[in-house]
Amino acid sequence: MNDHSLTGELLLLKTRRPDTRNELRREALRLFAERGYAAVSMRDIAEAVGVRQGAIYNHFAGKQDLLAALMIEHMETLILALDEALSGESGPIARLQAFVRFHVGYHIDKPDDVFIAYMELRNLEPEGRERVHALRNRYEAVLRDVLAEGLRNGAFRGPDAAVQARALIAMMTGVTVWYREGGRLGRRDVIESYVQITLQSVGIDYPIGGED
Repeated sequence: MNDHSLTGELLLLKTRRPDTRNELRREALRLFAERGYAAVSMRDIAEAVGVRQGAIYNHFAGKQDLLAALMIEHMETLILALDEALSGESGPIARLQAFVRFHVGYHIDKPDDVFIAYMELRNLEPEGRERVHALRNRYEAVLRDVLAEGLRNGAFRGPDAAVQARALIAMMTGVTVWYREGGRLGRRDVIESYVQITLQSVGIDYPIGGED
């Protein structure tokens, strides 16, 4: 067997590995975050994974399908993780704190996913964009409902739950722009700073009830 045949067989075996789809997702995410969606080709992704370009089409219909999968799976994962983070929390104040801690922590830990989800939305075709918007609305609705409950029972102050929810999500998501590991404030300090800012924005003194 010559070297060319051996290389071909190795590539075929790699293509058939069950984790090839995940490798394609991971490398596409990295490349899109580094270069931007428009500057990355399917060949670039295939070379990064170590498979033939045609092998990608065993898992994704094309680059647009791959981008949509990254963004949709990001939002689905985000929603499931949020549900888990809020489970067991009751009352609008506790649920608001839990939401902030989850959102800021998740976005600190997954900056590439967040960057793609926001910056590359413009590159999605209408069908994919609508699915992402629907998932975003589901996520935002959780915070909106928490704020609405707090406004109804007098725990929070503010003009409108929908406006507050959008403003708070924009503020919290902005952590990905400036946070860097090893900076003046650690991860926990940054998260608690966002908790304080959020609670004060709805009229809650912080720390609550003399908490440290």
